[in-house]
Amino acid sequence: VDAGDAAFATIGAIALHGVRQAEARLGETVVVIGLGLLGQLTVQLLVASGCRVIGVDVEPWKLELARKAGAARALLRSDDVVAHTLDATRGRGADAVIITAATANNDPFVLAGELARDRAHVVLVGAVPIEIPRSPYYEKELDVRLSRSYGPGRYDAQYEEKGLDYPIGYVRWTEQRNMEAFLDAVASKRVKLDGLVTHRFALDDAERAYDVLARGGERLLAIALAYPARPAPPPRATIATTGADPVVAPRGAVRLGLVGAGSFAGGTLIPLLRDLRGVSLATVCTASGLSARDAAVRHAFAASTSDPDAIFADPAINAVVIATRHDSHAALARAALDHGKAVFVEKPLALDRDELADVIAAAQRNPALVVGFNRRFSPHTERVRRAFAGRAGALVITIRVNAGAIPATSWIHDPELGGGRLLGEACHFVDLAGALAGAPPRRVHAVGLGSADPASRLRDNVAITIEYGDGSIATIVYTSKGDPALGKERIEVFGDATAAVIDDFHTSTITRGGRVDRLRTKQDKGHRDLLVRFAALVAIGGAPPIPLAALEASTSATLAALESLALGAPIEV
Repeated sequence: VDAGDAAFATIGAIALHGVRQAEARLGETVVVIGLGLLGQLTVQLLVASGCRVIGVDVEPWKLELARKAGAARALLRSDDVVAHTLDATRGRGADAVIITAATANNDPFVLAGELARDRAHVVLVGAVPIEIPRSPYYEKELDVRLSRSYGPGRYDAQYEEKGLDYPIGYVRWTEQRNMEAFLDAVASKRVKLDGLVTHRFALDDAERAYDVLARGGERLLAIALAYPARPAPPPRATIATTGADPVVAPRGAVRLGLVGAGSFAGGTLIPLLRDLRGVSLATVCTASGLSARDAAVRHAFAASTSDPDAIFADPAINAVVIATRHDSHAALARAALDHGKAVFVEKPLALDRDELADVIAAAQRNPALVVGFNRRFSPHTERVRRAFAGRAGALVITIRVNAGAIPATSWIHDPELGGGRLLGEACHFVDLAGALAGAPPRRVHAVGLGSADPASRLRDNVAITIEYGDGSIATIVYTSKGDPALGKERIEVFGDATAAVIDDFHTSTITRGGRVDRLRTKQDKGHRDLLVRFAALVAIGGAPPIPLAALEASTSATLAALESLALGAPIEV
């Protein structure tokens, strides 16, 4: 079908799903209450299915459209709709009533109850208060059904975002198959859309379309926006400049490309980077050109793009910050490293061992890799590490993370997109424990909630024990069950007759020989210090702030914790 007709595919699928919910069959009588755009499409689909259709609306001109579409009767609400319906059905009443109206009162439900035969279906597609009068619905035992948008699959992320279809033998009509069926009906001329477009505007004149909608008071069903005939769009790699030069930086400066400009990047990373001397914000990349352009303007980048390869291939850019969703971290980091860039990638570094092996191999060729394990660079962490420098024995480390709950529907819980909270955030504390121990992890054992607790399926309530090569042990308790008023993070370290406590990175206390030494600051989790070290790595060279072996060990130990949680046994690292 042509593009103008194809534009109706989604709203046509909504109408078609309502027809399917009504279970309308050949020869049955169906009343459609509300003859706007959805109602007109519903009438045509019912007629194409061999049903006798009665349309009801408050505007006379819509009745004429319904008659032209094949409705047996088209009635004003002020008519004796009940008498007409009984006359058309030999006194039996309608086999189904589909409500496609939009109104602030429940009159369509009241009318539907009067029109329907015994045990008929009443289907709500439109926007009407669900206030059902008891008497007719109870006495006729009417079957009230809601029609959820396009059909099965709607609001299911596995279906809509990942393309996991429902088996046709079990779910015949999904939202995509409804779209297919609607377009088939359009292609075969069983559904005709020309008469439904009441207004047409050029895209450049789209503001007038909204004026028409806002003004109302005229014949209005569908508005078509016509795109201009233009050459094919430029390749995705095209970089759009904002017109503002980046801040001039001294020799050896960092010319930065950012991939991903979500809430964490916008609220934490970009403000810190913008304030660092010698850092020039060159190009920002997001999934779409519009959002990239918006991010460039808001954060004062010189240019924007929707293709990360445009940043990687730009010889003027010498540093890349990756702050995308977790599932793309490893691949983007590997690609940027292979282009010779210095790379700062937010945690986690990888979601599985194959990804980890690939990005570590790239970092062995180009060692300029930094991962956002910032907590090891907090002044409180540095202070505690100094307190145990030169220790004679092993350490006992406990880390409690009162993480708080996030919605079960969040992408972070998705094992393919976010990796779950253990990989997505608990990796911070696995790395922190390793930095405090100063030794490689040897064995990891993780235990989660029992299956009797519904929260167990999210795997964000875990206890992780890590054994290190020097005999030290660390226990990390990560929970979503606490009260946020308690504070989020508490770290305790014991060894050589010394105890140290970090409380939410506001306070650190070192106790030795009966003396207490305390430091208080505003919360400092080390974000700025890590970015300063990254900028120095780019500008003047030297070793990365976290050795590659430590990056690999922290990620490997976190993956081992996830494996241990699944197997119920310790995992050797």
